[in-house]
Amino acid sequence: MLSIVIPVLNEAESLVQLHDELVKVASANNYELDIVFVDDGSTDASWSVIEKLTETDRQVRGIRFRRNFGKAAALSAGFAAARAELVMSMDADLQDDPREIPRMLAKIGEGYDVVTGWKRTRHDPWHKVLPSRVFNWMVSRMTGVQLHDHNCGFKCYRRDVFRELRLYGELHRFVPVLAAARGWRVGEIEVNHRARQHGYSKYGLLRIPKGFLDLLTVKFLTGFGQRPQHMLGTVGLGAFSLGTFGIFVLTIMWVVTRLLPGVDDIDLHRRAIFYYSLGATLLGAQFMSIGFLAELMTALHGKDEDTYSVSERVGGESSWQLSDDRFRRTPESSATESRESTFGTPHFGAKQQGNSSTTNND
Repeated sequence: MLSIVIPVLNEAESLVQLHDELVKVASANNYELDIVFVDDGSTDASWSVIEKLTETDRQVRGIRFRRNFGKAAALSAGFAAARAELVMSMDADLQDDPREIPRMLAKIGEGYDVVTGWKRTRHDPWHKVLPSRVFNWMVSRMTGVQLHDHNCGFKCYRRDVFRELRLYGELHRFVPVLAAARGWRVGEIEVNHRARQHGYSKYGLLRIPKGFLDLLTVKFLTGFGQRPQHMLGTVGLGAFSLGTFGIFVLTIMWVVTRLLPGVDDIDLHRRAIFYYSLGATLLGAQFMSIGFLAELMTALHGKDEDTYSVSERVGGESSWQLSDDRFRRTPESSATESRESTFGTPHFGAKQQGNSSTTNND
């Protein structure tokens, strides 16, 4: 089975044709499909079309948001509802060609966990193409994940990837980067890109500054998400040390000029360097304080999240299951551990019967 998640925003005119193309590709390649349309607050007849498709095709399911929550939220809802081990995402505007699906699946079969499309020849206006190419270059340089088209919505994933990733805001563009940071293999293939037949693009120029801010967020999360003080503290320590050194030197000069006869006194309040040094000291202290708060939040809220990604395990399968049960923390188990530790009773977890299969992650 192959799950296909399709976010929809005012694309009523395209849905029937897209569904027909997907069915033809599936029929020609003997695929069993699980098509999930996610209506992200459409104001046209998109939901009515989805309802009709679910009545005529049992492979189609629909999710409707109460309002527009964004593409990342739509993808998250679709991925959570997907039934297959392989999940694809594509846009509903007919610009992604379903005939590329077999090639993507073949690339996944080579051992990749995420395969993204590369729209080498784009049928979009220049004011979308040029910023997108600059953005893709910046993402590749800053993250080290060398892809030609991070923005492409036509992607294929192993379902296990999304057990370790959380999408919010506009982070759907950075799934390959976030996955690569966890050790998943990321690949890319060139795909056919078609001109839009109906409607209009939902993205404007505001996408550019938002994308840059999201890139900075991803860079911080992938580099310092589990150790924020390493970045904040380094900046803070540098500024604090520089400011303290400046104040120390100025203080010595102030004392010396008042002890030595014939030397003009130095008034610190008339020296700009004094205020720069004072500002650097305060700024450095603030950065380090923020770093400590960030470390505290990471320690409190990150204790239920694994800081690693397991590819596979071998040997003693039943003992692996017991080990997982002992160390998997949930709100209920944490509360139980707290109560039992109060009375001095060690907590060993509940033993489950049966063997576990080899998995790609925890």
